[in-house]
Amino acid sequence: MRERSPIADVVGEYLQLRNAGGGSLKGLCPFHDEKSPSFNVTPSRNLWYCFGCGEGGDVIAFVQQMEHLSFVEAVENLARGAGIQLRYEQGGYVPRNEQGQRQRLIEAHKAAAEFYAEQLLSPQAQEARRFLTERGFMRADAEHFGVGYAPPGWESLTTHLRGKGFTDKEIILGGLASQGRRGPYDKFRNRLLWPVREVTGEVVGFGARKLDPDDDGPKYLNTQETPLFKKSTLLYGIDLAKREIAKQRQAVVVEGYTDVMACHLAGVTTAIATCGTSFGEEHAKILRRMLLGRSEFGGEVIFTFDGDAAGQKAALRAFEETHGFSSDSFVAVQADGLDPCDLRIQQGDAAVRDLVAARKPLVEFVIRSRIIEHNLDTNEGRLAAIDAAAPVIATIRDSGLRREYAKDLDKWTGFMDEQQVLRRVSQHMSDKRASRGQRQAPEPVRPVAPAEAAVYNLRDPSLQRERQALKIAIQFPGLAAGFDQLDDDTFGVPQHRAVHQLIRTQGGVEAAADPGQWAGRLREAAPNEAQQGLVTQLAVEPLEVDGELDEHFAGLIIGTVRIHSINRQESNLKARLGRLDAIADAEECTAILTQLGALGQRKRAARDRFSGGA
Repeated sequence: MRERSPIADVVGEYLQLRNAGGGSLKGLCPFHDEKSPSFNVTPSRNLWYCFGCGEGGDVIAFVQQMEHLSFVEAVENLARGAGIQLRYEQGGYVPRNEQGQRQRLIEAHKAAAEFYAEQLLSPQAQEARRFLTERGFMRADAEHFGVGYAPPGWESLTTHLRGKGFTDKEIILGGLASQGRRGPYDKFRNRLLWPVREVTGEVVGFGARKLDPDDDGPKYLNTQETPLFKKSTLLYGIDLAKREIAKQRQAVVVEGYTDVMACHLAGVTTAIATCGTSFGEEHAKILRRMLLGRSEFGGEVIFTFDGDAAGQKAALRAFEETHGFSSDSFVAVQADGLDPCDLRIQQGDAAVRDLVAARKPLVEFVIRSRIIEHNLDTNEGRLAAIDAAAPVIATIRDSGLRREYAKDLDKWTGFMDEQQVLRRVSQHMSDKRASRGQRQAPEPVRPVAPAEAAVYNLRDPSLQRERQALKIAIQFPGLAAGFDQLDDDTFGVPQHRAVHQLIRTQGGVEAAADPGQWAGRLREAAPNEAQQGLVTQLAVEPLEVDGELDEHFAGLIIGTVRIHSINRQESNLKARLGRLDAIADAEECTAILTQLGALGQRKRAARDRFSGGA
């Protein structure tokens, strides 16, 4: 399964990766929030590792953590993507009801989406088709987005899924039906439906709009929270927009399903929408990974809201919840209050593109919104407006940009005293720091997975050399001639000795017949998670070499490690010798001198073999 699921392709479904040199790729870690990429992927060894949070592993481990799956469920997930039919042990295929729960629910949603799409072509779906036509959508558009129709019957979908082998428990658990006094009944009835997909393209729920004005239900009805459907982490249209978001370094957040469709058809192919909830930090993290950071790579997020009071309120809420986007957040509001779908109907595709192009910084929108709440014809009103907007400006991280917005605030309020406005902003920043107690977060330390609880100082030059030698043995075993001749005493810390011993138990580097599988083989043989983590880290971490590594340079590194190990042993012996009495401890002194002589011979041999130097 690992071989049939290239890790770069799988990880690339979730975040944007860029070339990091040396055959490695780099992106923003999906498992912790970060501004600079520290998540490394090494396709040649099918491994990944984050030097920010210390998580790492193979492609199966990635899917496990990303999707919160068990090992079996992750394998099943990858098998579906690779088009592989799994065969289970213990007598052939495992019965369907014994397979992973998540896989079963995914299959049920896929069947439901196909059923709803077919129903959109039925005679009873006439009103649903009229709804789409009136909003400028053709049949091909509906097929592209997977739009479907839920029949009015109480058990239409439930009966269909039962015929496909799904149990009532699975249908209810997936949110496709609700439990009634007489049994399950369909969640969606006489509604137009949009399938909500994860970034991987798997359907996990639905958004549904009512068609009958006499229906007592809400205008829009979404799948409730289920093991699959977590609305705080889902973005409608992300499966279709992800590549363009990464390519254009832009994401356009709209408010509804039809707005997403309208934007894509108008040429704004980076449009996505939330699913029955406001845009939050979890949504921001998803987009941040696809944009591969913010200011460093120029990614931007554009929020489109209706021009009414509710739309402005939504924009202000987005600002409060997404400081992570900072100055790279924009807002596009149509003055006449039209949403992208209505705008496309009335003014055409170009108008939708112009709306997005005319975006304004979200921070500017928020500042102006604070200002207009006050009477700017009086000194009191202008001061109140400044005090209302200054806290917003104080949140801007870039000092230069913060100063420019303070100047703008002075102009927009007509206060005509830049220095006074700047002092007000500075005061809000001071108050903010004081409320936090001026606590400074400790400088993050790159985590290392230790094989034993021991001090591991990455600034130690000796440790760095040993680490280089181990990386060569794991990443380029074919170039590591002489590594198998090193003994455990060569390495100065227990973490390195443990990895060296692990390599020896697997036959040494000479047994690495397939370099691409060697690191994975070592990971699987590691006796505990600590060693497994360190092997993963050493397999992914770049080598600090100029140019391309060759056998000669690899030999120099390994030889230098051996020579410095001998130097260390010599120093220890000489220290012992200095503490002895030449007469009283004559026998021990002789033994030490003999050992020193042997170490000297070993050092000369090492220098000759590796052409290195102390």
